Amino acid sequence: MKAKPLSIADPSSKRYAYRISKEENRKQSKHVAFDNIDEEDTKSNDKKIDLPKKKFYRQRAHSNPFSDHQLEYPLNPDAMDWSKLYPYYYDSDKKEMTKNVTIADIGCGFGGLLVDLSPAFPEDLILGMEIRVQVTNYVEDRIIALRNNHKAENKYQNISVLRGNAMKFLPNFFHKAQLSKMFFCFPDPHFKQRKHKARIITNTLLSEYAYVLKEGGVVYTITDVEDLHHWMVKHLEEHPLFERLSKDWESQDKCVTIMRNSTEEGKKVERKKGAKYIACFKRLPNPI
Repeated sequence: MKAKPLSIADPSSKRYAYRISKEENRKQSKHVAFDNIDEEDTKSNDKKIDLPKKKFYRQRAHSNPFSDHQLEYPLNPDAMDWSKLYPYYYDSDKKEMTKNVTIADIGCGFGGLLVDLSPAFPEDLILGMEIRVQVTNYVEDRIIALRNNHKAENKYQNISVLRGNAMKFLPNFFHKAQLSKMFFCFPDPHFKQRKHKARIITNTLLSEYAYVLKEGGVVYTITDVEDLHHWMVKHLEEHPLFERLSKDWESQDKCVTIMRNSTEEGKKVERKKGAKYIACFKRLPNPI
């Protein structure tokens, strides 16, 4: 079901009231560094924030990546203001970020992978990119709650999410060789042949992924659709800048272990006792 904009939603509904309250909280808190609260605001920020409830963030399961979604994006990576997404890592004296994003979850869904990667890679900034409005709002609210509820330990400061279309604007956000890991977890299979051009792994897109991924960086893919798995493997194997990593490597890599069951889709497949197909590829050096 497609979520109704607040302007036409029923003001008397619980969903409307819930979304209004979360929207206000989002405006106030999404750019806050929770370790640096003003003294007079301490009491008001001591209370726990409830984690968001998915039933109030209904949205279609898939989105057309070729549509005009009225997205905001920087003209180039230098124009991106990362301080709004990771305020904890912004040095206000030097007016610069102390770290750069190095891990990206493309099509992050409800943010399960982000949340599980955060403590596993505390020294990395991890970004989720999601094209659906309400799903992005859900992840923002989830991160706000987690940051607030764990501010004493400064947890979850290293994850964030933005609404974006990675198929169109990825190089607008990331410099060449900036990323060390890219995740593609349970992407839209686009079953119909005429829709295959909308799949997130294609020859053209792989060249863009290779551009933002550093040498030795890894592309992680997982799906429960065998046909899509073979499609992704075929295109990655055919690309000159990627080489498939072995099953032995996969069995020892903690990211593979985390992504198997951290996402909503992964948990759903697990409940149904379905198959999960995994393939990981290393970014090769550029040809001389």
